[in-house]
Amino acid sequence: MSTVLGFDFGTARIGVAVGETETGLAQPLQTIHGEANEQRFGEIAKLIAEWQPARLVVGLPSREDGSEHEMAPRCRRFANQLNGRFSLPVELFDEGLSSVEADELLKSAGGKLARDWRERKRLLDAVAAQRILQSYLDHHAQPHP
Repeated sequence: MSTVLGFDFGTARIGVAVGETETGLAQPLQTIHGEANEQRFGEIAKLIAEWQPARLVVGLPSREDGSEHEMAPRCRRFANQLNGRFSLPVELFDEGLSSVEADELLKSAGGKLARDWRERKRLLDAVAAQRILQSYLDHHAQPHP
């Protein structure tokens, strides 16, 4: 069994999720706010110390037509920084429409989340990271020819 941390990288926020290869399940952890690298990587270092992941997964955005999204180079750079700082294997994984899926999931929860964008936004990035990581775990659980 190994633990995996997943990241939904953004310039203002980074969503973080945790998953286990044995159970194949991912769950949202938190959203890291702020643009200062030292603060961001300090928060990530705490999560790595707590969860002791075997690998890290960073969502790689693409457009619906398959072309590269303008955030893709920044996501690759973030993945390289994670690898360099923490000496853990880092995989980029197509994030698909994780933020759209996450917003729909939160809306379907009903109550204040369905009505209030600010309330959903507070959770959105961590849930998007969970969607990325869940897709990664699902993909790697399936036998490949």
